[in-house]
Amino acid sequence: VSSFVLCACPQRDLIETRLVGCSAQSCTGGKLAARWLWALPRARGEGWGSPRIPPRDHGVSALCAPPAVTLKSWAPPRPARHPRATLLLLQSTAEQLRQTALQQEARIRADQDTIRELTGKLGRCESGLPRGLQDAGPRRDTMADGAWDSPALILELEDAVRALRDRIDRIEQELPAHVNLSAAPAPAPVVPTALHSKMDELEGQLLAKVLALEKERVALSHSSHRQRQEVEKELDALQDRVAELEHGSSAYSPPDAFKISIPIRNNYMYGRVRKALPELYAFTACMWLRSKSGGTGQGTPFSYSVPGQANEIVLLEAGHEPMELLINDKVAQLPLSLKDSSWHHICIAWTTRDGLWSAYQDGELRGSGENLAAWHPIKPHGILILGQEQDTLGGRFDATQAFVGDITQFNLWDHALTPAQVLGIANCTGPLLGNVLPWEDKLVEAFGGATKSSFDVCKGRAKA
Repeated sequence: VSSFVLCACPQRDLIETRLVGCSAQSCTGGKLAARWLWALPRARGEGWGSPRIPPRDHGVSALCAPPAVTLKSWAPPRPARHPRATLLLLQSTAEQLRQTALQQEARIRADQDTIRELTGKLGRCESGLPRGLQDAGPRRDTMADGAWDSPALILELEDAVRALRDRIDRIEQELPAHVNLSAAPAPAPVVPTALHSKMDELEGQLLAKVLALEKERVALSHSSHRQRQEVEKELDALQDRVAELEHGSSAYSPPDAFKISIPIRNNYMYGRVRKALPELYAFTACMWLRSKSGGTGQGTPFSYSVPGQANEIVLLEAGHEPMELLINDKVAQLPLSLKDSSWHHICIAWTTRDGLWSAYQDGELRGSGENLAAWHPIKPHGILILGQEQDTLGGRFDATQAFVGDITQFNLWDHALTPAQVLGIANCTGPLLGNVLPWEDKLVEAFGGATKSSFDVCKGRAKA
């Protein structure tokens, strides 16, 4: 809307309109009546509207004189926009452009489908086949009533073909404009949307899950590898055992190959036999010993105590004294030595008749004698201890008399073995198990820190 000044000159009967104001040349005669005329918008087919005089309080009367200064076009100052507002405006504009592009793309696809549909219908119409017309959809009743080759039907078909062609041409003309508009790249969003943030979060969670599964797979692989190695080790042992049984072996392997170990000299580590002994009139006790005392006395490899007699049977080496055999507190010195820290096979045989005794080391007879507790039977229901000397029934051990080392294959018979039998046991070629007390895992317990571990002394000697 623009403002105009109506200049009236009574002498010249002249009316002029100016955008800014009147001039002296506009009229002669002096005073002019100046009023504001509000310009109205031009409507379709209409001229300018009649001048409207503003309200009285806005009326102006002025002399017709040239303006003192040249008026410049005035425009209101634009307020400075905040950067965040500008960013939001750009985002909104970008989103509108993207939506417009998507709408135009959808419209183009719809137009393309329409073109294909109309082209198909046009082809069926031009072919003039009744089957094609039937496929095109239901016909109007006026077409169904007449014959297929009637002039009216032909004219109607021609009109339909022309209309379809015109519609196709119009759509094809509009299509490039849509394509150009949709091809314009939409501005990239300034900030990531909430969907992108959610996708990034899910991607991070998925990656963490994949890493966790990979670690678990590696751990399972290591565990299965260890289990496979253990199984293969057991299979190798079984195969070796089967091969040994198939080819035969001169060395006899006992059913329970283990040893009792006492690592230090003390009064609380020991092994105990759980089986009670019967009354004996003769016996043979054999065992494998490896002393680790360092040559200061081998201690007590075993002791048997009964109620009323703590030293019923004792094999002992104290200090620098030679090894001794005690039966019912009677003593016989034995010419045996275990000071080289090697495995030695020891056998002691005794009979109550005349108190005869014999001592063997590594299958050889080292000494013999008589009158050792002659005619005294070994009392039953006592306690047999390995590695400690008993001062009372089953207890009150003395650390200075303790055995330090390894004990295995302790067997007891109720008769005296022959020298040939002792040699067979020492060479691992004869039976090892005693008929009174065999060396079996279920019959021997370890106490106080003494250990019981798998060990086959005969197998080791055969390899050596």
